[in-house]
Amino acid sequence: MAAVRGRSLLKVGRTVLDSQPGTVTSLYRRAYGTGARFGLRVGGSRALGCAFLLGGGLGLYHTAKFYWVQQHLAQDHCKVSDRGLRLTLYQYKTCPFCSKVRAFLDYHGLAYDIVEVNPVMRQEIKWSAYRKVPILMVDKDQQLNDSTVIISSLKSYLVSKEKKMSDILSCYPEMKSVNERGKAVTEYNNKYWLMLSEADTALLYPEKGMQKEEMKWRQWADDWLVHLISPNVYRTTGEALASFDYIVREGKFGSLEGFFAKYVGAAAMFVIAKRLKSRHNLQDDVRQDLYKAVNDWVAAVGKKRKFMGGDRPNLADLAVFGVLRVMEGLQAFDDMMSNTKVKNWYRRVETATRDHQGPQ
Repeated sequence: MAAVRGRSLLKVGRTVLDSQPGTVTSLYRRAYGTGARFGLRVGGSRALGCAFLLGGGLGLYHTAKFYWVQQHLAQDHCKVSDRGLRLTLYQYKTCPFCSKVRAFLDYHGLAYDIVEVNPVMRQEIKWSAYRKVPILMVDKDQQLNDSTVIISSLKSYLVSKEKKMSDILSCYPEMKSVNERGKAVTEYNNKYWLMLSEADTALLYPEKGMQKEEMKWRQWADDWLVHLISPNVYRTTGEALASFDYIVREGKFGSLEGFFAKYVGAAAMFVIAKRLKSRHNLQDDVRQDLYKAVNDWVAAVGKKRKFMGGDRPNLADLAVFGVLRVMEGLQAFDDMMSNTKVKNWYRRVETATRDHQGPQ
């Protein structure tokens, strides 16, 4: 969250400085894992541009400094996989896609290290042609990109007792293309499928329709639920300020630095959230879209199941939990827990991931 916010501020600042009086500049940004298209009308105020640059730069610097040496050595509190995987996760902590991967790893009790990527220079992944996070390195020589591919690959590896990771990865080929905005994008074939034998598939999905249901809701989490996060986190100026107040406290800002990071950052992200609402055709009160989505999920799980996976979370449970978890500590999360039926399911998945209850 902090990383993406800060980078958005820097782009806003550069745009304001580069724009001519009276022009409207369109920017494309990723906010909370969501493609954010937003415009700013500027009147030639270089002071405003400098403020955005300073606020964003300070936010990025201190966020990076705060997490720079943070490592999560899961060996200290996780079960170690009997297959001996050595895993390193490159991430932004509050990215929903990274949170999905952590939920999967924690649930299965897999030992892993975390490298928090500097959001400005991204020197930690300068060796990678793939410039997004999460990236998961397996045994230091196999690179897994894209949160869904990471999860599908690891699950296939854990269930299958015969396949090598390299063989599994070959089943998720890259597709490079250019989107409608002229930007190069990379997608992956088959990413919601697990690469298992018929026998393993039957054991993992003993009831008809279980596999199809899991795939459907995993994709729903990626294609819809994640796009509701930013508009809700930055719904009002007060919520935007509260979000940046969290960054200032956790990043240990000085008073002047904190002022710029909090107030300028909150203003910029408030604008972005409004553009996201329009882009994804959300209601005026975006909370209602969040409530509906979460209640749709709870209804799909049903009253007779603890999880969509039955007695244990499946990959859809972990994906939805991972996306929602990034709002913890903010008003949007509290409102969601109070105004939907998700609380009991959420706490069950939280316990399952914390206690590493998944099979290895």
